[in-house]
Amino acid sequence: MDTAIIIALLLAALIFVVALLYSTVGHAGASGYIAAMALFGMAPFVMRPTALTLNIIVALIGTIRFYRAGFFSWRIFWPFAIASIPAAYIGGRFPLPVAIYKSIVGVVLLYSAVRLFWSADSAENRKTTLVPIWMALIVGAAIGMLSGLTGVGGGIFLSPVLLLMRWAKTKETSGVSAAFILVNSIAGLVGQYSAISYLPNDLVYWAPAALVGGWIGTELGTKLLPISGIRKWLSVVLVLAGLKLSAEAILLLIGK
Repeated sequence: MDTAIIIALLLAALIFVVALLYSTVGHAGASGYIAAMALFGMAPFVMRPTALTLNIIVALIGTIRFYRAGFFSWRIFWPFAIASIPAAYIGGRFPLPVAIYKSIVGVVLLYSAVRLFWSADSAENRKTTLVPIWMALIVGAAIGMLSGLTGVGGGIFLSPVLLLMRWAKTKETSGVSAAFILVNSIAGLVGQYSAISYLPNDLVYWAPAALVGGWIGTELGTKLLPISGIRKWLSVVLVLAGLKLSAEAILLLIGK
């Protein structure tokens, strides 16, 4: 079998696992897809639109299924989304230098690893408070900008904010995050529409893998507790990829 096909199938397997694990908590897995692609040395201009495309597939499934299960709050969602959508579009328009891109994504992956390892599952038993609209607008804009710049949907940042500030319970956070990721991923991809031409042909393998993984993951997420033990293993992959990208960014900056 051709080496390129073997690599594409290996990536498809990783994408399936990432989509399954992330979607259990309403996330779409962009940081995990970026981690997988980084481990195989894919170029940043391919990674961003690919991660966003896979994100849209999984987030759409998550949004529909968490909404139907009753784990969605329009009041929490709209102020974050209305500020994040234009910010994600603007962020997607910025063609970052490779070194800067790898530095930002490296930090994002390391942060994501910490979030996956120290997930706040106990938030379900806490009393929640109504999120102030002005604060949601500020936070939403900041997350949207970062989402567009890095090619992630922003759920990995929104979820801890909602949980730590006690603005939503665990599964409600999952439903809001899924919809938030969906609109941000679409805005980010539209913002870098010229990069769509760089989408790889291997998406014929990766898109179905993300679809099936997202379907299974949301089935678990809407009916069972998040699989926190398995997600801790996934955090190891994110750490490795984050350190790899950070080291490459430092070498590029030193080389200049």
